[in-house]
Amino acid sequence: MSLGRPKPSLKLSVEEQETLQGFASSRSLPHALVSRARVVLWSADGISNAEIAERLNWSKATVGKWRQRFIGDRVQGLYDELRPGRPRTVSDEQVAVLLRRTLKSQPPAGTHWSVRQAAEANQLSKSTVHRVFRTRTISSRSLSWRRGFLASPS
Repeated sequence: MSLGRPKPSLKLSVEEQETLQGFASSRSLPHALVSRARVVLWSADGISNAEIAERLNWSKATVGKWRQRFIGDRVQGLYDELRPGRPRTVSDEQVAVLLRRTLKSQPPAGTHWSVRQAAEANQLSKSTVHRVFRTRTISSRSLSWRRGFLASPS
C-alpha cells in the first residue's frame, strides 16, 4: 500500500513521447528543459517522484511541480514562464543576424570585427553587441580564427 496522496496518471501520446525523447537526448537545448522532459518520461514509465528526485538531485516538490505542469499544459508547460522585469529590446532574430554576420563575413575595412564595427553594421548599441559576444564567449580574436576555419576548403 502506497503512502501519501495518489498521483494523477500520466499518459503520453505517441507524438508527445517522440517530442520528449528528442528533448531528453538533446545536447543543444537548455539543460533545464532536458531535465523536465526526463521527469515526464520517467513519470510516464511509472517511476516514483522520490526516485526521480534522487536521480536528478532535485526535491520531490520540484519533480511534482513539473509533473503537474505537464499534466495541465502538456509539452508547453515544460517551458519557462515569462519572468517579471523589463522586456527585451533586442530580438532573437537580431542576435542571430549579428552572430551570422560577424562569424561568416569580414568587415568592410579590417581583418576582424570590433565591437564598434559590429554594432554600427547591425544598428545596435556597442554595449548590446559586447553583451551578446560576452554571453557567447566570442572575442574579436576568435572571430578572425573562426572565419578562417569556416572558410577553409576542406
